[in-house]
Amino acid sequence: MCGRYAVTLPPEAMRQAFAYREQPNFPPRYNIAPTQPVPVVRLEQGTRQFILMRWGFIPGWVKDPKDFPLVINIRSESAAEKPSFRAALARRRCLMPADGFYEWHRLGEGRRQENRPYLFRRPDRGFFAFAALWETWHSPDGSEIDTVAMVTGPANGQMAAIHHRSPVILAPEAYDAWLDPASEPAALRPLLRPPPDDFLEMIRLGDAVNKAANDGPELQQPFDPASAPKPPEQKPAMRSRRGGKDDAQGSLF
Repeated sequence: MCGRYAVTLPPEAMRQAFAYREQPNFPPRYNIAPTQPVPVVRLEQGTRQFILMRWGFIPGWVKDPKDFPLVINIRSESAAEKPSFRAALARRRCLMPADGFYEWHRLGEGRRQENRPYLFRRPDRGFFAFAALWETWHSPDGSEIDTVAMVTGPANGQMAAIHHRSPVILAPEAYDAWLDPASEPAALRPLLRPPPDDFLEMIRLGDAVNKAANDGPELQQPFDPASAPKPPEQKPAMRSRRGGKDDAQGSLF
């Protein structure tokens, strides 16, 4: 499931795409990972607001986050029934701006397993928005942490070749309804659908994106087969000096 994404366009482009008042200085990020601060757009007193939140949803009833699993994705099909997400779905919906995300295609089994990374982005390289839910967690010492997780659903035909699920990407005309706390969750279900198959392009990448510490534009360069490591050559078995059958150690007598 989506565990890395990118925000590489400048702050001015994000503000224009999502129409909030602030002009934050969020630097280009090519490999955003869970638990890091991420840009979020929510509705605050009827106005869209930009805010940074921790990517990793913590329900308000959790006493110690160390005892709660890291939640970066929330299934759209069950969010309304889960006690952890039900209140957030009803009143704390938000957008997670992005201009790309990564998925890994798992091939093979056991030691032969290979995970191939792919980049999904709009052909015009523009912004889009993940549907997301947020929650403010209050620690026993009185401090607060704003946390967020993206909503997921079934993949479309294009993405299904890589993974059976994907982040829910909202159409721009759906932003207002999703952000409005007065909207009933049941009425929002039709918005939580896969994007059209031609909405995103899919690009195979090299392995550098696998490491969260790597964060630069080179990560999004298409995979070059010539750069792939070649399997080691098999050395021919040594022959016996008597000319007999192959013997890996040879024969001295």
